[in-house]
Amino acid sequence: MMRTLITFVLALFALLAHAAPSDEVFAKLAEDDSDSRIEAITALAADGSEESLKLLDALANDALAITAEGQLVILGDTEARDAQTGALLDPYPESADAIYLNNRVRGALQGAMAASRVKSPDRAVRLAAANQLREDANEAMLPMLESALNTEQDKAVRAALILATAKINIAADDSGRRRKAAENLGESADASVKFMLGDLLKQNEDGSFAEPDEAVRAAAKASIEQIDRRLAMADVANTIFSGISLGSILMLAALGLAITYGVMGVINMAHGELLMVGAYATFVVQSLFRSYLPEYADLYVLAAVPAAFFIAAIVGMIMERTVIRWLYGRTLETLLATWGLSLILIQGARVIFGPQNQEVANPSWMSGGVEVFANVVLPWNRIVIIAFAGFVLLLVWLMMQKTRLGMFVRAVTQNRAMAGCVGVPTARIDTLAFGIGAGIAGLGGCALSQVANVGPAMGQGYIVDSFMVVVLGGVGQLAGAVTAAMGLGLMTKFLEGWSGAVVAKILVLVFIIVFIQKRPQGLFAVKGRFVED
Repeated sequence: MMRTLITFVLALFALLAHAAPSDEVFAKLAEDDSDSRIEAITALAADGSEESLKLLDALANDALAITAEGQLVILGDTEARDAQTGALLDPYPESADAIYLNNRVRGALQGAMAASRVKSPDRAVRLAAANQLREDANEAMLPMLESALNTEQDKAVRAALILATAKINIAADDSGRRRKAAENLGESADASVKFMLGDLLKQNEDGSFAEPDEAVRAAAKASIEQIDRRLAMADVANTIFSGISLGSILMLAALGLAITYGVMGVINMAHGELLMVGAYATFVVQSLFRSYLPEYADLYVLAAVPAAFFIAAIVGMIMERTVIRWLYGRTLETLLATWGLSLILIQGARVIFGPQNQEVANPSWMSGGVEVFANVVLPWNRIVIIAFAGFVLLLVWLMMQKTRLGMFVRAVTQNRAMAGCVGVPTARIDTLAFGIGAGIAGLGGCALSQVANVGPAMGQGYIVDSFMVVVLGGVGQLAGAVTAAMGLGLMTKFLEGWSGAVVAKILVLVFIIVFIQKRPQGLFAVKGRFVED
């Protein structure tokens, strides 16, 4: 009996809590006065009942109208209903005019509708509503916001709700509420919050402060310092991630060059164009998937990786067999010949694909990003590229250290003449090493296509950086190439934030020149045939 009574009381309480809007609310909606309508809209949002939400939706969609007799009606395509009772109207009120909403009323309506959605079961709806309330919330919505805040578990939604309630309380008459709001605002990483808190510290012309309470001003000052520290940490984190991302691309571009330069001593000025070949191979694979396998279009990258490697490797081996093989030991001629090959490849790309850039879209699983903490969002395409670069590095290390081919490559790198004497086919190793180096460059182009435009001249921007990585790391040294690539990537990004891209590039070049003057063998030196010659 007692359980039944409790259940009845709870049901009655719920019914009363979600009762239909009062007659006063309907009367204020019918008045031709913005303040009255805003007051009614706020009351509907605070009520939160199904009937109130229907009224807000009708008002937002210009479906809430008023007849010549002052009756509020909800207009449909073929029928109309009384807004207060829900009764079907017959005949259709042709003379009813939709309630006009000026910008002020419409802004209040948007905030009210957002407030009514902060308890939606859909996380995306709650987050969008909470972010909307950061701009449009008012004092009347405070109880609803605080109630939502008490039950909200999602970190991002809570942060938006805290900011919305703090913005309301910061303008309250009670100094205790203002102080608490100033403290809560310190948890934000939004730079705009600093300006709101800074307004509390401003002085009037007579020397008095805009915020009269000293405790509130102290809380505001402490919160500004917290926000500054948080923003500085976010900038450092973003810079480090950008530097690692750039370093991973430089590493992919330079790994192949480190192998070919170490084995043959060839200054390959066409190495950047091998990146371009890999990028265009990715574009072609994407086009084939869109045309013939549209249902699997998101998987084109998985097919583009081996395609980019083998196509670039074939192009590289053809270059070595037809031109470079006849120029070993003639550094200047090799440099000029490979520069000519780079021009041929660029013009070939322009003839086949056109001079304009081609679009290579990220698959859906590489789109967007992950927010690790406030103001630090790591794009998925960059994360995948970093992981991919690490995977390629692992494969190259395994090949160099655990295979017969890798042993031959290391032997030729250290002493070509002695390797030839003990039966290593140096000419074949030259071709295979050049093909592998070109294939790795193709993989770099595949990765680069996910973050940059694909065009005929895209590789020219990376050839100088690739050589800088190889020379700084040490000729033929994979560990040196990795260390130099990551170091240059991080240095470049930190310097760009301090001095701009152009000056940063100059400073990096100056650093490398000074470093090579002091340590010409690079970061990691190995005794090899170039030292012995």
